[in-house]
Amino acid sequence: MSDKIWRSADLGKKYLEGVRGGIPLAAEQLDVLAAVMRDIGPEVSSFLDLGCGDGVLGRVIHALHPRAEGTFVDFSEFMLDAARSKALPGTASRFTLCDYGSRGWQSSLGRTSFDAVVSGFSIHHQPDERKVEIYQEIFDLLSPGGIFLNLEHVSSATPRIEKAFEEFFLLSMEAYHASGGVTRSMEELRKEYLDRPDRGANILAPVENQCAWLRKIGYEEVDCFFKVFELALFGGVKPR
Repeated sequence: MSDKIWRSADLGKKYLEGVRGGIPLAAEQLDVLAAVMRDIGPEVSSFLDLGCGDGVLGRVIHALHPRAEGTFVDFSEFMLDAARSKALPGTASRFTLCDYGSRGWQSSLGRTSFDAVVSGFSIHHQPDERKVEIYQEIFDLLSPGGIFLNLEHVSSATPRIEKAFEEFFLLSMEAYHASGGVTRSMEELRKEYLDRPDRGANILAPVENQCAWLRKIGYEEVDCFFKVFELALFGGVKPR
């Protein structure tokens, strides 16, 4: 299945309203991203949020660097509208409809370099060969000393671990819906999770492999800064 299913407004709405807030340790993931940006990243005057969804990662950067110019890129009009509506007041933001899965996407950005590039739960829809190309394209866009951070859905090492992640994820979703006053059984959630229309668009890769790809490209300070089962924040810095 192609990642193009994510252009659907119905799927985008379902994800933002019924899934994104229930991802396990979502707040902690953003806290770690902010800490890495603050303590390892450069002073940011420009950043790119790639496959931005509703722009949550870009808003983390804008909270740290309110004067930075943010470029939010997605191939879904619905997601770009969501990011636009949630932009922090007074911040400089550009919203660009663009499919970074297609080579040459950088020409639509309006600038040729960024101090930071972030991406959240998006690049895993690309085949591994294209992932590597995208990581190189991001490296080429970074200013010297610039940082790339990818909050990503990665593969489990074994089927048993994958099953454990599924249960962990579903318990988090159950608690999320209950907090909003909606009671949903684990059986209902499991069926919805296993039958979700976008499942076939996932092309997951081990975080270890992806960190190795970054090092081979030339990123420094490469690490996995956060990982719980199939949820990982990893990235690196372009040498000065």
